[in-house]
Amino acid sequence: MPIFSVLFFRAAGVWRGEEVDLAEAESIDDIADLMRDVAAAHDAEAVEGTMVLLMEADDEWFGVIRVDNHADPRVFLSDVRVIGEYPVATLLLNSGNVHAPEVPEGTGQRPYPDPGGDEDLLADLGTSGTSLLSLAVGEGRLPSDVLADLAARAGFGDVLDTLRV
Repeated sequence: MPIFSVLFFRAAGVWRGEEVDLAEAESIDDIADLMRDVAAAHDAEAVEGTMVLLMEADDEWFGVIRVDNHADPRVFLSDVRVIGEYPVATLLLNSGNVHAPEVPEGTGQRPYPDPGGDEDLLADLGTSGTSLLSLAVGEGRLPSDVLADLAARAGFGDVLDTLRV
């Protein structure tokens, strides 16, 4: 189950991005530390600003993790029902922003996403909570398209485009 994850941070006054591997992360704190380490490797002052990690898996769901300075990570997940199916999604539970979904009886198609977490984490970067929820549950959009939209609104759309090639 491949997961595309990329970190964005400001260095020398411009947004930069780097694809990151979350396979070794065992907790949300590990992910936050990785974000800080990658940003600091480019510019030591980058860890004092905003860092945003966008991830998507198999065109099924997307997640956003934001770390400001040395604060605790803020998390949004487009569909909490993937918790348990994807180890990295399960790690987001530790943030306190995402709660495990109730497991309905029976099996079958999951017709509508069930977003969870801090929907306002990108409000100052061009995407209101209402917009983020709408993008998460909107029909006909792939998670990769939603991430491209979020990145463009935040000002690092071109950086994401170069990393996706």
